[in-house]
Amino acid sequence: MELDRDLSSIQETRNLLKAARKAQDALKSFSQSQVDAIIDALRAAGEAEACRLGAMAVQETGMGKYEDKCFKNYFAAHYVHEFIKDMKTVGIVKKDAATKTWEIAEPVGVIAGIVPTTNPTSTVIYKSMVALKSRNAIVFSPHPSAVRCTAEAARVMHQAAVAVGAPEGSIGCLTTVSLEATQELMKNPLTSIILATGGSALVRAAYSSGKPALGVGPGNVPAFVERSADLAKAAEFIIAGKSFDNGTICASEQAIVAESCIVKELKEQLVRYGAHFLESGEVEKVSRVVMLPNNGVNPKVVGKDPAFIGKLAGINVPTHAKILVAPLEGVGPQWPLSYEKLCTVLGFYQVKDWHEGCERCIQLLELGGIGHSLAIHSNDEKIIEEFALKKPIFRILVNTPAALGGVGATTSLAPSFTLGCGTWGGSSVSENVTPMHLINTKRVAWHMGMPAGPDVKPISAAAAAAPVQPGVDAKLVQQVVEQVLKAIKAGQ
Repeated sequence: MELDRDLSSIQETRNLLKAARKAQDALKSFSQSQVDAIIDALRAAGEAEACRLGAMAVQETGMGKYEDKCFKNYFAAHYVHEFIKDMKTVGIVKKDAATKTWEIAEPVGVIAGIVPTTNPTSTVIYKSMVALKSRNAIVFSPHPSAVRCTAEAARVMHQAAVAVGAPEGSIGCLTTVSLEATQELMKNPLTSIILATGGSALVRAAYSSGKPALGVGPGNVPAFVERSADLAKAAEFIIAGKSFDNGTICASEQAIVAESCIVKELKEQLVRYGAHFLESGEVEKVSRVVMLPNNGVNPKVVGKDPAFIGKLAGINVPTHAKILVAPLEGVGPQWPLSYEKLCTVLGFYQVKDWHEGCERCIQLLELGGIGHSLAIHSNDEKIIEEFALKKPIFRILVNTPAALGGVGATTSLAPSFTLGCGTWGGSSVSENVTPMHLINTKRVAWHMGMPAGPDVKPISAAAAAAPVQPGVDAKLVQQVVEQVLKAIKAGQ
């Protein structure tokens, strides 16, 4: 019987989930050495196929840069493995003699892995690594514009895992994609948890599915440059972060906020490293092609370079330009480029001092980046501390490219392509997601003795038996309770 596309996609989803559940039943009995052999095989496969999968991603989606896609795939395989390889994720993972407690790791179950079009292959490598390390099977739902490369990345990972003993079905991927299939994947009884990376609407759908979910919110990341900063290094890092894979990482810089006393020199340094500043008329033209009327980014420009955006906007852009910089006066609908832009366009603001800079950064975050990330370029630790304490975000990235620092490439944060935004950003996790977020923990606790109470004076049986009436001294009530607890402790 030939099925309609939506019905066919739903059936494929159910078949993949059944296979994943069967694989899950086997994975939960695997030893730590078996698990570690699997993720080492995933690492090797991801490293070997990093550039081929990167080429497929660029060719299919038209987004980003080939060399940066290669790096992201390699990073997801090699550096994620380096970070997680020694994690204990099987059996008793901790014994605490002082508190007489044990902790036992248990897998959460079958994971629904939602994959974005901006990182269609690196996300698969990363999520396969963290899922299998925690003994969970995973089924991926690709973005409709990245089905072929996402499915191929999943096939590569699955083949590598099975070759060293993982059960068939441990890593699956939809090939017939539809909205109905993604909803089925998220809501099916066989799905235990959703690991969602994508747009705000998709992440909200994950959280409203009725299943536990780990999702991320948008990142409208400000980069504040304070007067004590090394301006040449700040410019180099900002351009490197924003231009990496043409701005497709959610932690990439979205606006520069700079103190007016350093603006002239900072602009010179930014131009030196590849920035092209737009004139006021050009800002309006770029705004019209980059942003939609609803203040969302135009899909046509996501992951595109300045030359493409300039041609679309009808402006001249130097061939050497890596980033288009748009001077802006405010934040909100009147200034469309103040919103998140997953492309090679940066906003630029001048502020009189760090206090005003602090407020401007908060305005940008409230526009769509609460909980995500902020970059600060400064050598004044007191000001860095002020920003860290007062900003409603969970990643404060100091003197580093935000895009690379946020995912843990240039910082000591956990290497990850799922960056939690905490409850402030509508997320259930506030840190970079690792295998430890995909584990249920049993706790075994021994008797430590009855808790001690304060010494109290004995009271008569009559007083203890007397009903408590309104107005009775509260101290007497407390004495009765404590006397009972003391009797229980004595075994009476």
